[in-house]
Amino acid sequence: MIVDRLFQSSRRVFSILVCGLICVLLGSCAVKSAGTNASSKSIRVLMVGGGSSHNFDTWYKDADAKTLSTDGLATVTYTSNTDSIGEYLKQSDVLFLSNNQPIKDPNVRKAIFDFAAQGKGIVLSHAALWYNWKDWPEYNLQLAGGGSRGHDRYGSFQFNVVNTNHPITKGVESGFTLKDERYYYIPDPAGPGIEVLATNTVAGSDKIYPTVFVVKNPNARIAAISLGHDAESHNIANYQTLLRNTVKWVARK
Repeated sequence: MIVDRLFQSSRRVFSILVCGLICVLLGSCAVKSAGTNASSKSIRVLMVGGGSSHNFDTWYKDADAKTLSTDGLATVTYTSNTDSIGEYLKQSDVLFLSNNQPIKDPNVRKAIFDFAAQGKGIVLSHAALWYNWKDWPEYNLQLAGGGSRGHDRYGSFQFNVVNTNHPITKGVESGFTLKDERYYYIPDPAGPGIEVLATNTVAGSDKIYPTVFVVKNPNARIAAISLGHDAESHNIANYQTLLRNTVKWVARK
């Protein structure tokens, strides 16, 4: 009996060591948030963060993952290791990109486009709507349908829903003020086109930019939310409703 217990204990220790070694070799371990009452019907979301100028761990890995996993809507896997995206996509319903760090591996880039070609769901949030990668123009052209090269200084602006009938804007106030970085997202005329669901404006300016929109990809369901710099977006009910609606819509739920 003593020998058996020692053997079983050794096996458990060995398993833990192997799992730890695998995480080290991958560069980082994904964090899963199953949420309350998660079930087999939960939407499997791969959320990718990391890069500069934003606190990705606080606002995406923690805040947004909690918002999405509430009531078992989604099971969120978060990673800041872009090289691991291809592997995680095999078990995902939705790819949620918030990162502005490079996605350099050509195999990962192909896996993302293959995911879209399969008709899966993609959410592009805040920093992922920037023109981040000069060596990957296909991303902005075909997946983001354009992009942003600038934004106002952090401050208040008006959020306006222009399509109240779309499932993504259901339950969201038609107009409200919040603080964030007002992205100058501009659609690329050579891209697939977008359907604007909400815009942003500031007093004294005639410039109006899309804030929430759908990219008219021929296969995938792609939706974008340009909000997301810090707590002034992530912690408000309107943003949380948008986030949950968007994930449900791209997942065709």
